[in-house]
Amino acid sequence: MVFNLLPPLLILDPLLSGWLREDLGRGDRTTQGLSLQQRGKAQWLGKETGVIAGMPIAARVFELLSDQVKVNYAIAEGNQVEPLEVIATFEGPLDVLLMGERVALNLGMRLSGIATATRQYTEAIADFPTQLVDTRKTTPGLRILEKYATQVGGAINHRMGLDDAVMIKDNHIKAAGGIQPAITRIRQTIPYPLTIEVETTTLEEVNQALNGDADIIMLDNMELTLMKQAVKLIRNHNVKVKIEASGNITLATIRSVAETGVDYISSSAPITRSPWLDLSMRIL
Repeated sequence: MVFNLLPPLLILDPLLSGWLREDLGRGDRTTQGLSLQQRGKAQWLGKETGVIAGMPIAARVFELLSDQVKVNYAIAEGNQVEPLEVIATFEGPLDVLLMGERVALNLGMRLSGIATATRQYTEAIADFPTQLVDTRKTTPGLRILEKYATQVGGAINHRMGLDDAVMIKDNHIKAAGGIQPAITRIRQTIPYPLTIEVETTTLEEVNQALNGDADIIMLDNMELTLMKQAVKLIRNHNVKVKIEASGNITLATIRSVAETGVDYISSSAPITRSPWLDLSMRIL
């Protein structure tokens, strides 16, 4: 199920090739100095408990170096690994396994860390209809992969870029002279079927967004009592309007936010605050 969320090779390969070029430079002095000609095997092992993400991407790193590399997955993408548990076995030219090791591991550890953190957030609200969504607070160059990892962890993607949808935030509102003028001007220019989301912080701003026929209303950094009032106001006005809560979402607060009845909770934390999941590669 998870594999079809991967970006196409047309997008993925140039990214991986660039990162390989960065690491290899003018050549792997150590590996190439050993003049390794034989084939070998390497196992990836977990060093701590977490959710595995990015293994097909790691495998592609080795495949770009040689079409002779084969992989056997012991743990499916999105499943949990325990310390010292085998995740996958790679077989191919030893020099290729060694040259691609660091780039592949870095990606696997980074994406698995994001998936692990995301899983914690999604499990915290699993009994609510509310869905967790990620944000555009991503590492430049890694967005498409970091957002892939949040999907593996159970979240859904917010917009991938500025062209996906309209999100009118506080600075846009100030620049346009208000919420309704911003909506009116933007609606005249956007193609169908892009949606318009408006960031609000008060009930007055919620009313302005409703009067402007916003498709999605974000409740940004609202106290829970105010958030509940805003949800009730929106539902009474138009049940088709989607509601998103955002701002300082933590594992300690996410259930309380879900209890207000919002449709989505957006958080950058699974990406921006997640530690890498410690993995290792061992030549057999």
